[in-house]
Amino acid sequence: MGDQLSSRMETILPGGKGVWMPMDHGASRFPESGLEDTISAVDAAIEGGADAIIMHKGPVSYHSIRTGWNRFVCHTSVSTVHGGARSQDKILVAAVSECISRGAIAVSAQVNLGDPAEPEMIERIGKITTEAQKMEIPVLGMFYPRGPNLSLDDSDSTGGIAHAARLAWELGCNVVKVPWTGSEESFEIVTSSVPIPVLLSGGPKKLTNSDLLKLVEKSVYSGGSGVCMGRYIFNSHDPSSLIRSLRAIVHDGANSEEASRYLR
Repeated sequence: MGDQLSSRMETILPGGKGVWMPMDHGASRFPESGLEDTISAVDAAIEGGADAIIMHKGPVSYHSIRTGWNRFVCHTSVSTVHGGARSQDKILVAAVSECISRGAIAVSAQVNLGDPAEPEMIERIGKITTEAQKMEIPVLGMFYPRGPNLSLDDSDSTGGIAHAARLAWELGCNVVKVPWTGSEESFEIVTSSVPIPVLLSGGPKKLTNSDLLKLVEKSVYSGGSGVCMGRYIFNSHDPSSLIRSLRAIVHDGANSEEASRYLR
């Protein structure tokens, strides 16, 4: 790993751990509760101590200039709810060099395993990691086994999530975001399958803050390196305090009960 890449990784994953907050949801569908006012959402995340914020290139330009903050990750792929049969086909809308010129420190892209467009998504993120490697820019891979063509082994207790993480690493990603597997034992299979940080995604199921903290504690105990969660945070009544609670678990080694003292 080059010196510039190591430095950038340490900035957004201090000590190899991170509390990242994606806010790219408004491109896929809108209105999006909690993201109607991105100024408030971004300011709350920074105030709470988020290690990185993920946005598309327009908001990255706007907020990096507005705040002077240096930990924006530019998301390079997108689809919308209006795409019909191709609504899960994430196409590239930005290049790595453009993202950096807009104020980003790192980039991200998404692959949906099992989707009919999976081969094209793999090709696209391969182009991103190739360009990023030359520039020593970290790449987050958002990998989800969710398509109709998934071919899962009966012995795979992770439901394809370990394969998703492994594919991200094999394709050159420096960090990977994956869903929860359902148990500490199966999530440990995921984290032990790759030598890169594994961040836990939020997912569609709504949890109370208390249950969310317990889940994050389990993921960290199982080898996870932190979280990459959007709606759970920006849609909460107090995003800053929730981020502080997550930081307590991820960075300070607190248990969920100890971390809950930051909630308001």
